[in-house]
Amino acid sequence: MEPIGNVIKQIVKQRNLGDEKTLENQALHDPDVQAFLKQNADKIDQKMIRNSMSNLYEFYSQKTHPNKVMVGYAPQLFLNGKVIDIRYAPTRAKIAQDRKKAAQRRLQLIDLPARLHDVSLSEIDVTDDRNNVLALIYDFLKKYKKDPHQKGLYLSGDFGVGKTYILAGLANYVVTNMNKNVIFLHVPTFIAGLASHFDDNSRISLQEEIRRLSECDLLILDDIGAESLSQWSRDDVLGVILQARMDNVLPTFFSSNLD
Repeated sequence: MEPIGNVIKQIVKQRNLGDEKTLENQALHDPDVQAFLKQNADKIDQKMIRNSMSNLYEFYSQKTHPNKVMVGYAPQLFLNGKVIDIRYAPTRAKIAQDRKKAAQRRLQLIDLPARLHDVSLSEIDVTDDRNNVLALIYDFLKKYKKDPHQKGLYLSGDFGVGKTYILAGLANYVVTNMNKNVIFLHVPTFIAGLASHFDDNSRISLQEEIRRLSECDLLILDDIGAESLSQWSRDDVLGVILQARMDNVLPTFFSSNLD
């Protein structure tokens, strides 16, 4: 192993940080290092500290001059046999970011803006018009947590009152806090696109799409009633999806301008 003095000199020279002895003392007197040494005083002696100086310095260095490669990870000290060692654990911010990315993968938006991924149910303004529907949604979530076989809701109201926004909050809550898979689709655009599946003779891909919508944990059909339904799209697509979800008691939510 390379002597600690040489290691510190090398790092100091590369980073132009100052005198190595000063930095050595700073590392040893770092509050987190001191707390660790005090917490493990019965297991640590001066020889172990000397042999672990490179790790203690790395810990201090990463705290004061973090390496960009380690963004999202924080250094931690731990006892590894006769040495004080260092490991890197994800920060709270990184854990939250990773959790958000995982949740976004569980929520698929079809023909809807990506910004709906950022809607939080807890941040939705509670108005007199929304009071009742939000109460029903929170009641659904309470029951859904205990039993996934629940009835969904049909939200009706004029354009622009916030139906899609509220359902986006519901979707994000479910994928983030319950680890469920949610599909949220804009019905008129989806139905209009079915013709291309049919014209291209892509019957298998259409059947796979129908199966996916039929089997996802929670399905949200946005703006239903605004589409132009043919007998085929009504009976062989939408009807099949809804029948399958009803048979398997899987919740489906709707928003519509029609009551």
